[in-house]
Amino acid sequence: MVSVELINIEKHYGGYHALRDVNLVIEEGEFVVMVGPSGCGKSTLLKTIAGLETTSSGKLLIRGRDVTRLEPGDRGIAMVFQSYALYPHMSVAENMGFGLRMAKRPKTEIDAAVARAATILRLEEQLEKKPKQLSGGQRQRVAIGRAITRSPDVFLFDEPLSNLDAALRTQMRVELSTLHSRLASTMIYVTHDQVEAMTMASRIVVLNQGTIEQVGAPLSLYNNPDNVFVAGFLGAPRMNFVAGRVAETSGSGARITGAGGLELAFDRLTDKVSVGDTVTVGVRPERLRLDDDFAEIRFPGNVRLTEYLGRETIVYVDAGPLVTTGSDSGTTVFTVQIADVKPFQNDRLVSVGFDPADAYLFGPGGKTITPPKAVATI
Repeated sequence: MVSVELINIEKHYGGYHALRDVNLVIEEGEFVVMVGPSGCGKSTLLKTIAGLETTSSGKLLIRGRDVTRLEPGDRGIAMVFQSYALYPHMSVAENMGFGLRMAKRPKTEIDAAVARAATILRLEEQLEKKPKQLSGGQRQRVAIGRAITRSPDVFLFDEPLSNLDAALRTQMRVELSTLHSRLASTMIYVTHDQVEAMTMASRIVVLNQGTIEQVGAPLSLYNNPDNVFVAGFLGAPRMNFVAGRVAETSGSGARITGAGGLELAFDRLTDKVSVGDTVTVGVRPERLRLDDDFAEIRFPGNVRLTEYLGRETIVYVDAGPLVTTGSDSGTTVFTVQIADVKPFQNDRLVSVGFDPADAYLFGPGGKTITPPKAVATI
């Protein structure tokens, strides 16, 4: 069953075009996460679904019902904001049951809904407390509980974990995913944090400048991005990119030359590129290797900085035609992710390597021509 359907949604703020012909179908029970850089339109799109923003044109359906011009309270949605938005003079129970009281529901129904939400969110011992007596994570659970008591058709989350510290964000990611599994409800979640998107979503919607770049399961988008933007946005550290040019084609393959004399041979490119085309080669940080004589492609670089993160090491390497001159001019900074703790001294000369089978190739317009030969699937 289709839960939410967006049809040709447009949004203008005067001369600013915030949403551009957005089309999206969300199935019942999905956990959809919308991500993108600041100003991409993700929060505007969520508020449009909520009814907090009006559409300039297009149609919005919730469970087949046209709600495009309905007020937020008539749409069957409940929204959890970045700020907890709790009433400080009310108890936890009163905050959670506030929406039902405003709807003039019977007290027995309100009490039962609050008790159910408190059990789901493990807030039974906090019901008589005021918000100031709670931790940040508990306050956010109260805000979520207020949404649960309304039994909405769709839950909307607008960066609800942004105000929490790192440990609490991790805990709340687990709790929200567990909550989704338990309720089996449709949830639409906006975040700038790609870790939240990759770990929580059943599908990710990547937005850029008011348009949808790609929609898909997290690993599908990570391994098979449609274009340079999606490839660069998903992944931390981000993918390494090198500008190149098609130097030669032969049969179904091509030879690509890039900055610093980098050369790669790609096959499976029949009719996709021509000699002289400007292309981009991409390699994820975890696929790069340092001082590995078995890597098929190797080129020299100087270590600029090393970050030790305990379970992994991130090494930033200047590579290019001028790396041995001490100048940054003409160099490309490569990010290498090593699944171990390994010391690298700054300014040390190293060999950066990878296998062509692990490289992406993007065409002149940024569209993916070929992904790596082998990618993980679930």
